[in-house]
Amino acid sequence: MKLRKQVTVCGGAIFCVAVFSLYLMLDRVQHDPARRQNGGNFPRSQISVLQNRIEQLEQLLEENHQIISHIKDSVMELTDTGAVSPSGHLPFRSANGSWVLPFDGRPTFLAVKPQDCQFAVGRNGQADVQMLDVYSLLKFDNPDGGVWKQGFDITYDPDEWNSDPLQVFVVPHSHNDPGWIKTFDKYFTDQTQHILNNMVVKLAEDPRRKFIWSEISFFSKWWETADIHKQEAMRKLILGGQLEIVTGGWVMTDEANVHYFAMIDQLIEGHQWLERNLGITPRSGWAVDPFGHSATMPYLLKRANLTSMLIQRVHYSIKKHFASTRSLEFMWRQAWDSGSSTDIFCHMMPFYSYDVPHTCGPDPKICCQFDFKRLPGGRINCPWKVPPKTVVEANVAERAHLLLDQYRKKSKLYRSNVLLVPLGDDFRYDKALEWDQQYINYQKLFDYMNSHPEMHVQAQFGTLSDYFSAVYKKHGVAQGSRPADYPVLSGDFFAYADREDHYWTGYFTSRPFYKSLDRVIESHLRGAEILYSLAVANARHAGMEGRYPVSDYALLVDARRSVGLFQHHDAITGTAKENVVIDYGTNWIRQDRGIICISPYLSSPPPPLSATPTSSCAYDCFFPLLSNRYLVLFNPIEQERLCAVTVLVNTVRVRVLTEDGQTLPVQLSAQWSSASQMMVFYPLFNFHPLLGMSLVLNCFVFPGVDGYSIDITTMVDIRDQTNKELAMRLVTDIQSGDVFYTDLNGFQMQPRRLHLKLPLQANFYPMPSQAYIQDSSHRLTLHTAQSLGVSSLESGQLEVIMDRRLMQDDNRGLGQGLKDNKRTANRFRLLLESRSTGNKMMDSATTSFPSVLSHMTNAILNHEVLALPILPKRRGIPPLQTFAPLKSILPCDFHLLNLRSIQSQDPQSPSAHTALILHRLALDCGLEAQNLGFNCTTTQGQVSVPTQAIKKSNKWRWVL
Repeated sequence: MKLRKQVTVCGGAIFCVAVFSLYLMLDRVQHDPARRQNGGNFPRSQISVLQNRIEQLEQLLEENHQIISHIKDSVMELTDTGAVSPSGHLPFRSANGSWVLPFDGRPTFLAVKPQDCQFAVGRNGQADVQMLDVYSLLKFDNPDGGVWKQGFDITYDPDEWNSDPLQVFVVPHSHNDPGWIKTFDKYFTDQTQHILNNMVVKLAEDPRRKFIWSEISFFSKWWETADIHKQEAMRKLILGGQLEIVTGGWVMTDEANVHYFAMIDQLIEGHQWLERNLGITPRSGWAVDPFGHSATMPYLLKRANLTSMLIQRVHYSIKKHFASTRSLEFMWRQAWDSGSSTDIFCHMMPFYSYDVPHTCGPDPKICCQFDFKRLPGGRINCPWKVPPKTVVEANVAERAHLLLDQYRKKSKLYRSNVLLVPLGDDFRYDKALEWDQQYINYQKLFDYMNSHPEMHVQAQFGTLSDYFSAVYKKHGVAQGSRPADYPVLSGDFFAYADREDHYWTGYFTSRPFYKSLDRVIESHLRGAEILYSLAVANARHAGMEGRYPVSDYALLVDARRSVGLFQHHDAITGTAKENVVIDYGTNWIRQDRGIICISPYLSSPPPPLSATPTSSCAYDCFFPLLSNRYLVLFNPIEQERLCAVTVLVNTVRVRVLTEDGQTLPVQLSAQWSSASQMMVFYPLFNFHPLLGMSLVLNCFVFPGVDGYSIDITTMVDIRDQTNKELAMRLVTDIQSGDVFYTDLNGFQMQPRRLHLKLPLQANFYPMPSQAYIQDSSHRLTLHTAQSLGVSSLESGQLEVIMDRRLMQDDNRGLGQGLKDNKRTANRFRLLLESRSTGNKMMDSATTSFPSVLSHMTNAILNHEVLALPILPKRRGIPPLQTFAPLKSILPCDFHLLNLRSIQSQDPQSPSAHTALILHRLALDCGLEAQNLGFNCTTTQGQVSVPTQAIKKSNKWRWVL
């Protein structure tokens, strides 16, 4: 009772001081002699200053009110228990024997500055083309377009190039999947190494020959096995402009299921390899095979200093629409960008595929005749029954005019007289014969075209950046700038359909076991990166660098590359053969064990950089188990947290102590060996237990973030089903209509609409981290720890596909069904929020943002406290201590994406540099604020970083 009175008096005093300060300021203004001389007329500028000060005082009063309210609530919670914590911080037992979570004497409050809410208010980018509108506009019918089945007949005036000749760049390429039908290593052995070996020889034979390459995972493996002469020859080709590295990621990443942590990490790994070994930075992006395209990718490429990009797998109706309006090239802008800082020039390929029959022009029957690998006598031929012909003097004129007709028709779909014509397919150019067949025959065609001015064409081999540079030059603009009259587009390109009603949406869920495991290992990798960087930095700071085993850095590098490899668009998607998936998993487990093996060296870290008491973004707790086992607990998020940590033990006699001997509360739960032994069911969902899904709900009674959402775990097992998809449906009375929201790669939210004109499968979208529905009063968010497919098929509903089992092939090249299902635990957090009555900030039609509570909920779900076992080197208790590396917690609208040690020239050891990657989170402040359990403040985007820790670079500026 005494404490309650003290808090009340303190709060009243704060309020009185604030009000009295306001009174004094107003009184001073009113009685200022200078103002009296002016007859009481205030200049407008002074009135404006006064208004601003009043607004600031009002804001301070509101913050004080929130602080007092939170203090009062905390005191009420404490006094209601009738107990007092002996330490003031740790949970303790009350008189009746129950555990109590104490009030620790520190007020917790939410102090988000109004300026930090402005980003989410009215963020409507100025786009000419908004993909939400395009989906509403199109009929999505599929009339026969003639030779271009999914398009229309293209005509042209033969004289229209007389004054401005057509400029054609034929870009040879080979798409190398790091795992699909074969494993990564098998592909390399059988094909990829031969492609790169032949490249060194064949490109050098003629300086007019060009080529592009994308996957650094393969390229680095070849480099490590090549002798110094091959390496130098390859470096010469790159620096001489004959070979261009495009995108430069470790893989050509999927864009639906991947988390932006992994997207960035694999991009950094590839770019760092290129910079260290070749001294180059990619300029252009190349994504011909991901099954749909996310708006996150152009943003990341732009931040990585790429100026242009290319995409291919887009719904055929959208391609047709863009072709008819000559909008296949555009500036891709983020929907929340009110300016143009996120713009990147994007080229969309117009036809069905990236293979040769669908790249020279609209008629695949003709284009196939110019794929000279299909010459009679080879292993593949043209399905249209008209084979290619070797180009000789007798037929070169006829062949050149036939090909030019296709070039001209394709160019009519774009806004310039510069034309891109890719020349390649999966694992092409693995034989020296194909290099000769393609390059020699095409060079004869180019020579003929270029030597006949009446054809009004200039044709040559080129790289992707050669093409983009020519477009910019044609329009008289700088690299990456918007040419006049080119449209600006916002939105994404999901869901993808390649023909008829064949929508590629099942892969949003396929093989959920591996999707879930991917996210766990990503979190482990991020934790290891942060701990390693802190340990090495502190060892160097304390002059103990020689004692720290920096050779462990090789484990981190291997783990990065293993995680990066799985982001490939046939890996995390679940679209590879069964033996390939097993290979990914085997490699994964080996690398995950490697990064966890780093932890013993972190058991006795040097003191923090500051000896003063600190709050921590890595709040570690250390405690021994009764059986003389020890754990290091690492909190990998930026904020302090109070949460339950689960560890497996083999006895019921367990006592948990802190490093200074204080007892922590424990709850023992039985570990059931099968779902049939225990089936927990809560009637919150339309649920069919016969289909093999058990569901467990946990409501944690904690102050702070963990206590506001329901923890959901579903154990899914459909191995006894045939051609079934299992869904979980949430049914509410929220009046959401036909609008719902899904995230893109955990980076941003994308509004969706239910389109009844489309088939059911077309209305599902990827959900890498969350989806929500809302109305004017409430928002319900389903946070997920693994990527799955989601939709809202009725107002007030969310429907998630949990697993799927197919007994037959889908005729897309895999040659098998999806029958290797595993018993899978899918984890979620369900968060219900109320909209503030004083601030009904509704989302725009094109943007939406989570609340600060929602951001934090997603963080605790995807980054659990890591429990790392410690094996003492000698008898007795190891010298463990709490380690807090930061002087203060980060602002709560910042997420520490990674703290990544940079490789030195020796790839097995770190350099002196570390990459700090921060993401400033956009907040929807129109949802009621909650007590988050820590002091949540924002700083208008400002973060204090010691100047000695900053190294300027024009190549990597990762503040998202």
